[in-house]
Amino acid sequence: MRVVIVTESFPPDVNGVAHCAFQTARHLVDRGHTPVVVAPATAAGTGPDAEAPCPVVRVPSLPLPGYPQVRVALPSRRVAAAIAEHRADMVHLASPFILGVRGMSAAARLGIPAVAVYQTDLGGYARTYMGAGEAAAWRRIRSVHAAADLTLAPSRAALHDLDTHGVPRVKLWPRGVDTLRFRPDRRDEALRRALAPNGELIVGYVGRLAPEKHVELLSGVYGLPGVRVVVVGDGPSRPGLEETLPGAVFLGNRTGDELARIFASLDVFVHTGPFETFCQTVQEAMASGVPVVAPAAGGPLDLVAQGRTGLLVPPRDAAVVQDAVAALVADPARRAAYGAAGRATVEGRTWAAVGDRLIGHYEDVLAARRPAVAA
Repeated sequence: MRVVIVTESFPPDVNGVAHCAFQTARHLVDRGHTPVVVAPATAAGTGPDAEAPCPVVRVPSLPLPGYPQVRVALPSRRVAAAIAEHRADMVHLASPFILGVRGMSAAARLGIPAVAVYQTDLGGYARTYMGAGEAAAWRRIRSVHAAADLTLAPSRAALHDLDTHGVPRVKLWPRGVDTLRFRPDRRDEALRRALAPNGELIVGYVGRLAPEKHVELLSGVYGLPGVRVVVVGDGPSRPGLEETLPGAVFLGNRTGDELARIFASLDVFVHTGPFETFCQTVQEAMASGVPVVAPAAGGPLDLVAQGRTGLLVPPRDAAVVQDAVAALVADPARRAAYGAAGRATVEGRTWAAVGDRLIGHYEDVLAARRPAVAA
């Protein structure tokens, strides 16, 4: 199968859309398919794409005002040209909004089926950044996804949101996790001593540092006795958070095996963002054998088993985050039990298993198209 993955983000970008697009391309190659990726150019202009599993076509882009880590693709004929030149059987649209819209239009003109993957709660972002505009964001989402042969939602909460807002032809497709990289035996005592030299328990957050993530909710946690807060990630909110969390350790972006060591070296993982359609970092923490505290909203509802693998708390409430972390800090047996249960829960959620489900969705779409072509 020849597949063109049109994605709003791709490595070296560090975010869920980029990671999922990379893993999708890699799995397609592993299964003998032939993908090509179309993505915005990086700040350097192109790539580097030496580690990409397949060819990458870069489209000119500009930094998003106020958030330069995010690049927005400019109008370009490269999208349609890449789809046509690759003789694609399928167009995969990763979180389509700008570049993905051009991919959708090109697929429609060329008569190629398209599968759209919903990954970003744009309605929630509109509320966060503009205080309004949620209805307009959903109109855009509905317009884009209604043109696809199939939309894939990463969680039951996301599927419900899409259905409620009138997006047709939606099925569930969760995300995988690298259980070989993220595992409990990556725990590194030397790293723990460096991060918490006085033997504190380490409570960590991993993700973008942006307003919609509400990392400031950790303000009550860093003041708990015997606790060291470690923040991994970067973004426009970092300077303000360094003032809000003066006792925390900020490590910036970390990836690969280094990130896996950090995850496994935590005692508690906290996610604070209420707008997650899935929340990959929760899965990575669970794979690392770390108990989780997360909002009872969006993707974490599918991932965290309340009172078994972690604690779900009301969104945007610093006091309940503090109480949940304090309860786990005070109970090492509970932490160990939650961590072990979390690891057991995700062991079957490999990218290979999830990738095969994606290929099954492709095949269903192609099969649905065949009678129309024959007629």
